[in-house]
Amino acid sequence: MVGSFREGNVKWFTEGKLNITENCLDRHAAVTPGKTAIVWEPNEPTDEYKALTYRELLAHVSALGNVLRSKGVGKGDRVAIYLPMIPELLVAVLACARIGAVHSVVFAGFSARSLADRINDCQCKMVITADGLFRGKQQVSLKTLVDQALAETTSVDSVLVVKRTNETVDMQPGRDFWLAELTAEAPAHCEPEIMDSEDPLFVLYTSGSTGKPKGILHTCGGYMVYAGYSFANVFQADEGDVFWCTADLGWITGHTYLTYGPLLMGITTVMFEGVPTYPTPARFWEVCDKHAVNQFYTAPTAIRALMLHGESYPNSASLSTLKTIGTVGEPINKEAWDWYFEHVGRRLCALVDTWWQTETGGIMISGIGSYSAMKATYAGLPLPGVKPVLLDQSGLEINEPNTEGLLAIKHPWPSMLRTIFGDHERCMNTYFTMFPGYYFTGDGAWRDPDGMFRIIGRVDDVINVSGHRFGTAEIENAINAHHTVVESAVVGYPHDVKGQGILAFVIMSDEGLDEVEMREAVCESVVHHIGKIARPDRIVRVLALPKTRSGKIMRRILRKIAEGDTSNLGDTSTLLDPSVVEQIIVAFKVQV
Repeated sequence: MVGSFREGNVKWFTEGKLNITENCLDRHAAVTPGKTAIVWEPNEPTDEYKALTYRELLAHVSALGNVLRSKGVGKGDRVAIYLPMIPELLVAVLACARIGAVHSVVFAGFSARSLADRINDCQCKMVITADGLFRGKQQVSLKTLVDQALAETTSVDSVLVVKRTNETVDMQPGRDFWLAELTAEAPAHCEPEIMDSEDPLFVLYTSGSTGKPKGILHTCGGYMVYAGYSFANVFQADEGDVFWCTADLGWITGHTYLTYGPLLMGITTVMFEGVPTYPTPARFWEVCDKHAVNQFYTAPTAIRALMLHGESYPNSASLSTLKTIGTVGEPINKEAWDWYFEHVGRRLCALVDTWWQTETGGIMISGIGSYSAMKATYAGLPLPGVKPVLLDQSGLEINEPNTEGLLAIKHPWPSMLRTIFGDHERCMNTYFTMFPGYYFTGDGAWRDPDGMFRIIGRVDDVINVSGHRFGTAEIENAINAHHTVVESAVVGYPHDVKGQGILAFVIMSDEGLDEVEMREAVCESVVHHIGKIARPDRIVRVLALPKTRSGKIMRRILRKIAEGDTSNLGDTSTLLDPSVVEQIIVAFKVQV
């Protein structure tokens, strides 16, 4: 390792040469070609699932890699992938890595505007998408959204389209191509591009405290090593095990622990198109039994949602093959931890409550399978080689046990982000400038006398909704884009299922909108600019917002109101108009 946090120039395994797909595919295809690499479970349980061996997956990846090259995509070019959870998504990711192109997966629940923003930010040369997707009872026309997005972009030369829903779509001659037709004619061997350890592997966008999403850039060598290392240690998967990470590949969890981690270790990975409650709340447990899953990795949000349906669904399943169960994306509350351990793990499975981020690339704090102590609501100990510390507001390390502080990392690790694409200054200001010499996570944490960490949550203006981070400014910008909105302020509040819900305080212009119309207008604007996943759970119409004399919105006060804690609002004397607070409290009680 060379470089430092202070300089923002960390590098690992300098001058090392590799191609990550050779380690994920070629070496396993040579030794165990018939071993199942991926099992795809479709949205409808009555549809046939698909299994690909390592030899077959390598052939699919190679064919698509050759197609990409034939369309002028090469080393360093960016490719946006906007696909449902189908095998072609995983193949597209690996095909990009095969030829040295930089994949940028965009969650297929994001809007056309969000897709366009990401394409424009990293100047993607190609988009890979599908005609549509199935998600539970829903069917969404993805190609239509891509066409809308491309009307606002100039960098895309070609679009490859997968047939999934078989709906009629517009195909622009010379730009749009059916993927299956191209791969059917492509050679089955694709020479892997030789990559330097520090060459870019992918850009994945995550929200920050400002309105513009951040393109987190990860590189080939360090990410590969840490993905394999953390997967092997945390989940303790044996050679013949079947691993199921329920995350969408549009998020970092799907990158590291659905795709790269398991394949690097030669494990069978399960890819799931559906949702936990469709067609019944038994779906997760039925899939576990159907495919004899050994390690199961999901989000606390999913666990809490399934808890609402009772324990009869997991109790009616065998779940006898499970050895390790895990959670990811947000802190898990004790009730959900106990339910998961009791009714899914049957008190026999190791439960690993993992903490990490898009920026870290891999798990940083967690139990190591059955080798570590478990403590409800505690992520546990740092992985070997990881050095987390707690800092006070002035940046001094807190060494006493039973203390709370700001969670930071003291030393570099291989899979850490290298930069924010196109904006290294923002990267430095976000992660490394506030506390020089440390990586600042943006989370608060508690450390017990045994050194175990419990993650408390975000300490910046970021809301964690079902494990997905959204900056308050990002949502406010989407709300304010509607012509009837004068101004808005967004905060998070405790939500029984999502962990955090989104509450918007909105000032509307006098256009005669009633409460229902106002809510529809606000939600419509957010869905258009970001996607349904960021739609506010609660909306409160107010006449003014609590602002300091310099014009800063005091979200601290709004968070207290959202949590129902109005007895301790702190000092309001710095507000331009302190009476606004009482007006907001009254409006909140009436409208929520």
